[in-house]
Amino acid sequence: MADGFPKTRLRIVLAPGVAFGPGKADLLQGIAETGSIRAAGNRLRMSYKRAWSLVGDMNTQMAEPVVVTEKGGSGGGGGSRLTPFGEVLLTRFRKIEVRLVQEAAEDLASLAAMAKPPLATAENAE
Repeated sequence: MADGFPKTRLRIVLAPGVAFGPGKADLLQGIAETGSIRAAGNRLRMSYKRAWSLVGDMNTQMAEPVVVTEKGGSGGGGGSRLTPFGEVLLTRFRKIEVRLVQEAAEDLASLAAMAKPPLATAENAE
């Protein structure tokens, strides 16, 4: 598996109209690490509106809220954090991603071998 290929992207449809995949997982990871929906969205080159929309979707589509926000006063101090439910959601998704790649490594390598090699360019011909 050269150059990080093949790549997988896991998207799980949990119920009709309810999906969870790498975009939402990365957003939750960013919120956990930064304490901010805006900062997490910026990391992903995602608009603030889109980040808020995804958080709102997750909070209404899941059995429990995934992210909670705290308003800041005139001195700031607001922020966002994952709920314990949100932490479990993210952890389980990441575990499934890892297991998928580990368990399917041989098959993924076989599939990758079926692809044509990339065309030589001046950049990678040297």
